[in-house]
Amino acid sequence: MVVIPAIDLKDGQCVRLRQGLMTDTTVFSDNPVEMAAQWVEQGTRRLHLVDLNGAFEGKPVNAVSVTEIVSAFPDLPVQIGGGIRNMQIANTYIEVGISYLIIGTMAVTNPEFVSELCREFPGKVIVGLDANDGLVATQGWAQQTDLNVVDLSKKFEQDGVSSIVYTDIACDGMMQGVNVKATVNLAKQTSIPIIASGGITNMEDISGLLVEAHFGIMGAITGRAIYEGTLDFKQAQQFCDAN
Repeated sequence: MVVIPAIDLKDGQCVRLRQGLMTDTTVFSDNPVEMAAQWVEQGTRRLHLVDLNGAFEGKPVNAVSVTEIVSAFPDLPVQIGGGIRNMQIANTYIEVGISYLIIGTMAVTNPEFVSELCREFPGKVIVGLDANDGLVATQGWAQQTDLNVVDLSKKFEQDGVSSIVYTDIACDGMMQGVNVKATVNLAKQTSIPIIASGGITNMEDISGLLVEAHFGIMGAITGRAIYEGTLDFKQAQQFCDAN
């Protein structure tokens, strides 16, 4: 299982939100490249970027920061989500060196877009499913749907989606633990590898996911915990490698 540091970008800064609220922001750095360098030095194998402004506005807003990170670390696989709503945006990200495109809102509102992307960029498409009590939310979590996250994930099995980033909104940024049960339930019911996200706080959360990783949990994204020091990123990855 791979531990993946998250860098959430808002107005060119590295931030974290609580439960997806743009009004509840903590700024951790005003230099995204330096922040990325910190995780590269500690041996990260992948980086998770989110254009928060882009998620709300439906178009890339922090593309300059994204490009600077990818240019600085050309050998590091980077996944990006937030505001990827058409083929032109997707193509631009791939051209600058992004390894994986995370499709969230469009995966819900226009599933055919995911199919199209998978055909155009095989192996490079991730679906981001954000759920509250098992129901999918879109538009940067601003809109709740009545779609079941398990049912929706099954629709993407034939498209060639490389993985699903599953975020439990109720847990995200709250430092109260990851929803292992819901993550495992999703992993068991789909053939697509799952990347856990939301609420990962300490080694207990990493251990809890790792025990169940054989069901199809390939990674765990962590943000606030590694910035506030409740989780040591390097130690977490070493623990996964050893077990």
